[in-house]
Order: sequence, then structure tokens, then C-alpha cells
Amino acid sequence: IRDRRRVRGSHKVSSMSILVKLLGKRALQRTKHLSKTKLRYPKRLITFEADFGLPSAQKEIYKVAYNFAKEKLLPHAPEWDQKAHFPVDVIKEAASIGFGGIYVKDTDLGGTGMTRLDAAVIFEALSTACVSTTAYLSIHNMCAGMIDTYGTKEQKEQFLPKICEMEYFSSYCLTEPNSGSDAAALRTKAVKRGDHYYLTGEKSFISGGGSSDIYLVMARTGDDSPSGISCFIVPKDSPGLSFGKKAHKLGWNSQPTREVIMEDCKVPEGNLLGKEGQGFKIAMQGLDGGRINIAACSIGGAHACLKYAKDHVLVRKAFGGTLSELQTVQFKLANMATRLYSSRLMVRNAASLFDAKDPGLTVAAAMAKQHATDECFDICNDALQLFGGYGYLKEYPIERYLRDLRVHQILEGTNEIMRVIISRKLLAHDFQT
Repeated sequence: IRDRRRVRGSHKVSSMSILVKLLGKRALQRTKHLSKTKLRYPKRLITFEADFGLPSAQKEIYKVAYNFAKEKLLPHAPEWDQKAHFPVDVIKEAASIGFGGIYVKDTDLGGTGMTRLDAAVIFEALSTACVSTTAYLSIHNMCAGMIDTYGTKEQKEQFLPKICEMEYFSSYCLTEPNSGSDAAALRTKAVKRGDHYYLTGEKSFISGGGSSDIYLVMARTGDDSPSGISCFIVPKDSPGLSFGKKAHKLGWNSQPTREVIMEDCKVPEGNLLGKEGQGFKIAMQGLDGGRINIAACSIGGAHACLKYAKDHVLVRKAFGGTLSELQTVQFKLANMATRLYSSRLMVRNAASLFDAKDPGLTVAAAMAKQHATDECFDICNDALQLFGGYGYLKEYPIERYLRDLRVHQILEGTNEIMRVIISRKLLAHDFQT
């Protein structure tokens, strides 16, 4: 097992202690054995497997997440989608194995202390069963990571234990009715009076809105520039906070979406996250990680659809044989597998750059998000085509994955904005070779 240690004062957290928490002693003994032996996968080509190229410890982490998804998410996902049910109890079960504060560093505060690459692996595995529920969990973890990175000691001690245990659910509030892609144009205001801030404004398309307990809200405390934006931790019971009606959506139906409305919403000055004027930086850093996470969710959904499609064409008969015997079907499957493989590599590379604090992270995250969410949606669409009319029926799983993945090309920054980020950096770059 690769040696991965984090130091917080004199407290050290290693990969071994992380695995003990996640897997228990029996699985840990199996992991020790795996680290000393050459892994073999009889009767399968590992290039097509989601854990291909991962170290032994991360293979085990993937397995834990995948098994949880298979047992706890997959049997119920169609019903959650149909009834628009938010599976709070199941999400809390995910927190009990460390998925509520995946990259919160301090284990004394409930964090699992893992890497962004670990998180990408986990979200991919969970999304093979239910993209919608996993996507909410990824947003919750993004909020936890923002408090862990920018919070004061008092803020961390007050909020992180309950967030990591998912006694508190959390939501990210940046988008407004008149500022989506142009996030710096937000108009929600925060005015300080005495030892409180009073927030007035409206946030749109908020995942978990009305159900979450904590809202990270970007509001303007200064001028109209990005440096005039600050970030606030707003509890659900804050005076002046209310919510709009629950949105009826194409996908992501297992998580509620509402407007978050603030009318002179009273927030203690101690709930300012970071410093005044630092909010836009905090929001963008959160989105760098959020883009990687949501791209990983797309990969999990596409992986499931590719598997379903492969299994279908092997048994579906037409023109005197199975569909798998037709070269046009073979080529389509080959293209789907290649798109999935390239997306996985880009997302995991971006996650590794995040862990390394690489200055090229923002571009890499934008590239990974744009590529993976576009390609993985196309994989789901191609899978539906291979199923023919059956793929259009709700009795079959493909259409649910297709609907859930579609919004990934819009949120966390539209894919058009991803191309703006990439092109700006490219045009300003001075090639040395």
C-alpha cells in the first residue's frame, strides 16, 4: 500500500487507518495480502474495469463503495426516481462508512482524511447504481471541504462533526435567477449591523434546498467586482430564511431542488467563512473539486450503461444472430468503451492534480468535466439506441441514467463555460516546446 500521510499538528492519518475505518479489520487483512501479491483477474480484461490502474488500497475503497451502491442504492433507485424520494436514511448510512466527509482532514472532527482521487473513485462507484443520490453526496462533500479548508477552528468544531456524520446535510448556494454562468454578477447582498450580517437575495436550483441543514451562501459585501463577494455559513433555522416550491425535474429526482430565499436573513458574524471579499475565490476553488466530482458521477453512470448494453447485445437476436455479431454494433461498443476510458483517465488525472495543488488544476478540471460529461452522456444515449424501443421504457434502467446525466453538462459551470476557461488559458500560454 502506498504510504499516504497527512499531518495535523502531531496527529497523523495513514492509508492504513483510513482503511480500518472504511473496511474493518478483516478486509484490512485482505488488503495487506493484496499489497504483497500480484493481482490477477481471470476471465476478464482489466482495461475495461473501473479499478484499472488503481493501487491496492484504492481498489479496496472502490469495492466498498461499489458494494454499498449495489446493496443499498441500486434496488431502490428506480422507485426513488419515480416518487422523487430523498433517501435520507440511506445517505446517512453512507456517512457511517466515511462518505460524509471524505476529504475532511481531521479525523477527530469526523473526517475520513482521504484524497480527491479517492473521492473520485468513490463517487464513480456509487453512481453505477444511482447518479442522482451520489451527486447530492458529492455536493455535500464539497461544502464540507470548503469549511475544512477555509473555516476557523471554532467553525470546524461547530459544524464539521455533524456534517461528516450527516446529522447536518449541506448545500452550496451560488447560482441566482439572473446570474448562472456569470456567477460574479450575483446580487445577493450581506450588510453588517452590529455583530450580525443580514442577507437579502435569492438563490436558484439549489440541490437539497429546504431539506439541508446548512447552506454555504455567496453574497456581496463590497463592490460589484468578484472581490466584493463573501461566503457565509447559513443554518436552516436562521431568521429570514425560506424556500421556494420543490422543482419538478427531468432527472436528479432523488434529491430535492428549491430556491433559497433570504429576506434580511440574520447570520452571526462568526459564520463568515474566510475573510470578507474572499467568497468568490472560495466558491471557485469549491467548483474545481465539484467539477471533478460531477464528472466522476457521469463516469459511473456511463459505466453502468455500457455494461447493460454489452449484456443486451449478447442475447438480443436480429437478422439471424445476436446484435453483438453485427460490426456496426461492435464499432459502437468500441467507441463507447474508448470514450469511457479516456474520461476516466482525465478525471483521475485532474483529481491527482488537485491533491498535488498543481497550478494547472482549474484548466485540468474544466477539461475533465467538459470531456467526461459530454462523452458519458453520449455513452448513455448510445446504450439506449442499442436497446431500441426497450431503452425508452422505464422498466429498463438506461433512460434513468440518461436523464440524470444530462444536467451534468449544465451545472458546476456549463460546458460552454468550461471551453471559455480552457481557451482563455490556452491563448495566454507561451509554448516552450
